[in-house]
Amino acid sequence: MSDLLACITINPDVLHGRPCIRGMRISVADLLAQLASGASRDDVLRDYPYLEDADIDAVLAFAAKQADHPVIAAE
Repeated sequence: MSDLLACITINPDVLHGRPCIRGMRISVADLLAQLASGASRDDVLRDYPYLEDADIDAVLAFAAKQADHPVIAAE
């Protein structure tokens, strides 16, 4: 998974530091939103021909890692 996560870059000079794919101006959140709205991998790759299938895997792996934080309930 670490190889996949290497595709995700965070640079304060690119999209205000939002996680992006390989330093390009396409954010992880934008691709996740497309996938969540029902776009297929083929749809995404057709819309963004400079992306690779592995980039989608990286976005999903990054999201899974970010979501894996414990939630502490307020007492």
